[in-house]
Amino acid sequence: MSKQFDILVIGAGPGGYIASIRAAQLGFSVACCEFSAYDDPSGEPRLGGTCLNAGCIPLKALVASSEVFEKVSHHLEDHGITVSDVSMDVARMQKRKEDIVTKMTSGIQFLFRKNKITLLKGRGSFAGRTDAGYRIIITGKDGEEEEVLAQKVIIATGSKARHIPNIQVDNVTICDNEGALKFTEAPKKLGVIGAGVIGLEVGSVWRRLGAEVTVLEVMPSFLGAADESVSREASKLFLKQGLQIRLGVRIGQAIITDKGVSIAYTDDQGSEHTLECDKLIVSVGRIPNTEKLNLEAVGLQTDERGFIPVNDHCATSAPGVYAIGDVVRGPMLAHKAEDEGVLVAELIAGQKPHLDYNSMPWVIYTTPEIAWVGKTEQQLRAEGRDYKTGQFPFAANGRALGLGDSEGFVKMLADAKTDEILGVHIIGASASDLIAEAALAMEFRASSEDIARTCHPHPSLSEVVREAALAIEKRALNM
Repeated sequence: MSKQFDILVIGAGPGGYIASIRAAQLGFSVACCEFSAYDDPSGEPRLGGTCLNAGCIPLKALVASSEVFEKVSHHLEDHGITVSDVSMDVARMQKRKEDIVTKMTSGIQFLFRKNKITLLKGRGSFAGRTDAGYRIIITGKDGEEEEVLAQKVIIATGSKARHIPNIQVDNVTICDNEGALKFTEAPKKLGVIGAGVIGLEVGSVWRRLGAEVTVLEVMPSFLGAADESVSREASKLFLKQGLQIRLGVRIGQAIITDKGVSIAYTDDQGSEHTLECDKLIVSVGRIPNTEKLNLEAVGLQTDERGFIPVNDHCATSAPGVYAIGDVVRGPMLAHKAEDEGVLVAELIAGQKPHLDYNSMPWVIYTTPEIAWVGKTEQQLRAEGRDYKTGQFPFAANGRALGLGDSEGFVKMLADAKTDEILGVHIIGASASDLIAEAALAMEFRASSEDIARTCHPHPSLSEVVREAALAIEKRALNM
């Protein structure tokens, strides 16, 4: 007799494992199946998906190590500290990264045991529907199959790196995000195709460790999704750091040579160029993992881009089947997947959860960090919205000066009539942490005056957020 569950979650990435935990907390019998490409040395599948194994967590570990190296190498003299013969042991840096990943992924295994979640080791695909529930085939890595039944199914299979048809990724010389995190040494010359979040973060890591980095971007503008003021500031600072960014290019072939890789491209003026580098990173977005789910067995199909159509509650057209995270519309963000997982589990339990995508923050972990929530100034202009702007620099903040991180600013946008906060944009130290206050404020429909009249600790970087709110009404106190 097949195993039966109230809820089966397909995929144990950020969306899937969080959905499983929340559903178990609500009293459901829950199973989660995972066919992991990231096996633990023990042979067990590593949970956590791309985020924990080949994305957010390992990349941020490398970001932290490279930032410490750059600070020790170039910025300690300002503090009166003299060092010499600074070097980076890349192998040890990579081991630190792997130790962090192992700790995090084993932590999910513990959470599954704690919440009595059944882990099914294998790829889940639909086999049909009966009166008893949805039939799901779990296929293990050795080809063995097991059929289970579930009343409800949550699809959380995540995404994979998009590749360019005429450029063959081998994750040795030409790499996507996975290979880019495994270099055994900093390349002398590094090429990056794509000036998006991953391209900038990974490129910045290896630049700090000594690589000469050239970023090729097909779009004519830099960081088009960010507020235009932030984009201009980021471009200026990254160029100052040594990142070479070439916009509006058309990529040709990439050929592996005896010395590395040769990339042919055409610039925005139509001139042809060749970039020679030791390693090439292809970072041109991600595509949903939906091709092996056998959705047709339950009457579902993907759209033209491979996404599973869902309504505002992440429900598909098949009753009791939901989809969350990177396989559905919206930004491909781990925290978006997590919140959708909680939303679906609570909906199944009969609750009425709420998820405001406009209050969902974005972060780019460069130096300085970039973060935003809500609308950009160009979006508000396009909508014809009447708005007010307040901006305050980190250079006028005592804490930022003391830390030696005084580049950038906080910019706040508010409705001209109601003063409701419409967007907050930060480029500067700890932007990833500071943006949480703005997200909370927007979730509660706060006004800029609400933040301006809230006492913030002194000295702290959070004061820059308050000063930007004060600047909405032209009453910043420290400028």
